[in-house]
Amino acid sequence: MTDPYVAGLVLAAGGRRRFGRPRALLPYGGTTLLDHALATARACEFDQLLAAVDSEKVRARVNLDGAEVVPSITAAMNALDPRATVLVVLRGDQPGVVPATVRVLLAARGEAGVTGCRYDDGRGFPYAFGRAAFDGLRTLRADRDLPRVLNDVAEVPVAGRVPPRVDSWADYEALIAAMAGPRPQLASTGGWRRRGVRH
Repeated sequence: MTDPYVAGLVLAAGGRRRFGRPRALLPYGGTTLLDHALATARACEFDQLLAAVDSEKVRARVNLDGAEVVPSITAAMNALDPRATVLVVLRGDQPGVVPATVRVLLAARGEAGVTGCRYDDGRGFPYAFGRAAFDGLRTLRADRDLPRVLNDVAEVPVAGRVPPRVDSWADYEALIAAMAGPRPQLASTGGWRRRGVRH
């Protein structure tokens, strides 16, 4: 059976109004929220990596090596490699997601159009979209519209709680306070493909 062509998309557009600065540039672990998310995505060793970043200031300050940078989810779908059979979508403001989560998601998604992670306390990112779901993604105008295509979602069990998002200053303060505990490891252990993921 042919290996899937898996693309990854990191969503990092918007977030200025609520924080008075680009949310993607908030400090986290000696770097920024977006740098951390991109490091996670690179460790997944996707066949194609896209980053939706609409701020020139953000683009100038983060490490975008290995990523094709686009201004929106709409542009990301236009830039998606025609060979792609699966698109994994991650958030740029959710640093608790680790490469192992992506491996579990891809290994267990089967032929579902849309698959999400079922954590101990609810469903959350990352999500994997099969090719049949791409047209729905192409109708979205902004990151915030993503819930419109998350109505019929298969779920893959993932151990632990939903990784916290940074959607407010309170969220950010809680995230920084939690950094006193053990940090998730980002180093790749061979990427999703070398873990035997096939569809």
